[in-house]
Amino acid sequence: MTQQVPPTELTTTEPAEPELSGVRNFRDVGGLPTVDGRRVRRGRLFRSGHLAHATAADAAFLSTLGLHTIYDFRNAADQRLEGPDVELPGVRNVNLPLTDPAHGAEFWVMVRDGDLDQLRAALSEGQAGGRMTNTYREIIRDRTAEHSRILHEMAADSVPALMHCAAGKDRAGLSIAVTLLAVGVEREAIEADYLESNATHRRYKVHRSNSSPNAMSPEVMQLLSPLFEARAEYLAAAFETIGQIWGDTETYLTEGLGLAPETRERLREHLLD
Repeated sequence: MTQQVPPTELTTTEPAEPELSGVRNFRDVGGLPTVDGRRVRRGRLFRSGHLAHATAADAAFLSTLGLHTIYDFRNAADQRLEGPDVELPGVRNVNLPLTDPAHGAEFWVMVRDGDLDQLRAALSEGQAGGRMTNTYREIIRDRTAEHSRILHEMAADSVPALMHCAAGKDRAGLSIAVTLLAVGVEREAIEADYLESNATHRRYKVHRSNSSPNAMSPEVMQLLSPLFEARAEYLAAAFETIGQIWGDTETYLTEGLGLAPETRERLREHLLD
């Protein structure tokens, strides 16, 4: 089994938080500015890739965060591939899949086992980026019940919270973005946080079942790269979908997600300074 991180065009400085050896893309979302001059409180909302490979030291660090709930957005195919999350004492684990397991199984078979001809047929000429854009649109359109549940739970008592999927980029990225929209974080700040997933030390490690040099050739990695990049156009497609279906963000939050003003205020109290 070979592995490689697809190249990224973006670079960032080293993270302020400790780099976990078995958990990719971990960070505190605290510090992001809201449109009314407040900031997301540190130590209340975290994001990461899956926790299945967390080391004992990683688990010990995560246990110091005082987490109430870990939201795992992986589906059954993801969990079969990587394994279940490590369990942290006293922390509530909620598995809330945001994509269909069959879709996940097909995706990972393609990523791990697809030969060059198969990858060209499925991912070349913008198909990979189009696949990602469509997925972002579908999650916003079809997963309102799940996002509503998350926000209502956090408004009640499910904080501090950590949200993750496999890479911590797409499903977790969108769920974090929706949460930040609900408390009034600036769009530019939401996008900047989302794009941090492109830093090399945060990227999901792509595994390929074929150990030959061709399995990880530059062309193969270039074909796979759009699937593992955080691209501004993906997030823009999600925001555009909100506008197309609900007209504006406020209507999406109130009608699409069923957030009453008092619920949003409690959420703000929990998550903002």
